[in-house]
Amino acid sequence: MPSDQTSRATTNKRLSATTVQALPASVAPPSYDRSRVTPGIVHLGVGAFHRAHQAAYVDDCLTAGETDWGIIGVSLRSPDTRDALAPQDGLYTLAVRSSGEEELRVIGSIGSMLVAPEDPGAVLAALSDPRTRIVTLTITEKAYLRAAGGGLDAAHPDIVHDLANPQRPRTAHGFLTEALARRRAAGTPPFTVLCCDNLPANGATLHRLLVEFAELRDGSPDANSSARLAGHIADEVAFPSSMVDRIVPATTDADRARIAVELGAEDAWPVMTEPFRQWVIEDNFPAGRPSWEKFGVTMVGDVAPFEDMKLRLLNGAHSGIAYLGLLSGHATVDRAFADPAIRQFVDALWAEAIPTLPEDAGLDTSAYTAELTERFSNTALAHRTAQIANDGSQKLPQRIVASAVECMEAGTEFVHLTLVIAAWIAACAARGKTLPEGHFTDPLDASLTALLSQQLPANETVTAVFDLAGFAGDHAERQTLIELVAVHLVHLRRDGPTLAFAALGI
Repeated sequence: MPSDQTSRATTNKRLSATTVQALPASVAPPSYDRSRVTPGIVHLGVGAFHRAHQAAYVDDCLTAGETDWGIIGVSLRSPDTRDALAPQDGLYTLAVRSSGEEELRVIGSIGSMLVAPEDPGAVLAALSDPRTRIVTLTITEKAYLRAAGGGLDAAHPDIVHDLANPQRPRTAHGFLTEALARRRAAGTPPFTVLCCDNLPANGATLHRLLVEFAELRDGSPDANSSARLAGHIADEVAFPSSMVDRIVPATTDADRARIAVELGAEDAWPVMTEPFRQWVIEDNFPAGRPSWEKFGVTMVGDVAPFEDMKLRLLNGAHSGIAYLGLLSGHATVDRAFADPAIRQFVDALWAEAIPTLPEDAGLDTSAYTAELTERFSNTALAHRTAQIANDGSQKLPQRIVASAVECMEAGTEFVHLTLVIAAWIAACAARGKTLPEGHFTDPLDASLTALLSQQLPANETVTAVFDLAGFAGDHAERQTLIELVAVHLVHLRRDGPTLAFAALGI
């Protein structure tokens, strides 16, 4: 959250539609007339990643003259982003940082911001507006409210609330379903739902969850009747999958102060990012879409191979770097990656994960990991290991566990993959001891804290964690996976990563 004291000693001006015209020549402002932009996209979950990624791509399209694709941003929980951007007319600085330089650009694609808990009716009105043809989401894995088996958590209090109060929803499920119901009743074609979160087959996953929610709302499992909302969502609404990639560290007060000097004006919430960006999208947009492909977006028929490569090589390595980095005393990714033992570990992790990727998809894993090596070494980003460590119970299934299960089935080695799971457990247990209390968080924290405080033997601990998080489901070799993780946990408990690495020959 931005500090109230940000850069006031530097300047009293605020970035806005008025002051943006007086920025230094080194800062690129929006080159289009924002007053001529009309909304075509509603985005749920306006965090730093969206503002560094999708909003920047849309800004490119607006610059090229596609002025009917402005963004209405929606915060499902906190008013922080709205409170920071509203006085700035939605404008903010995107700082693209490499180890040697920083390039500043002001993004203007977010035309307005809504806060769902304050006015759910306004959010539903925006979603129901015929001009809205795409709804994008970056709400993080935990906000999809999945049960341990992967289906909708129908007992979650917010789901229960939304089923009872469809006019005042709290969840993405409730907002999307009610808006689609209103559009159907009004004869308005449905919008396309474009998930941009790190979920496996994210479009198909959200499609399934929304149909499950609609079935509960219909009051019957019969989704085949043409009169039922679940059937409409199942058959008539497009949910293309996508893969997104850009490293976006948390903005600090030092970043805000530095940006204020460069702008000659305050920006309450600039976004820091790296030069690299990638977006791969399945091209299924019945209601139309921007010409994203003109600006580097890859439009494909099947996003799965790209998604798996990113989840298993970038995100999987990130999780390993985060937990092992935290246990080794490294606060940022670049410092952890510079640790020779962690660097060697990541290479070995990639060697285990790469064979799980499809051979016939045209993936260049050598070039991809070489690029990741450069990105992880970027000293300008200061990407905090604690930031990456959040929500491990939600992230590890697709980043690590899926690769380990496929290795088991193929009979190939996966001892480095299992160390990541053990490191997550050890890092969770270290909070309040060798790591600060609340240094990172997880949706299962209450249960994890109670479990880990018992200091059970490693095998019992890992079994209980797997049960709690639903890792590996009912796979026949689940116990083998548990035993391998437990061996690593024993090493981590005795002498931290040093012994764990030594056992792997690192």
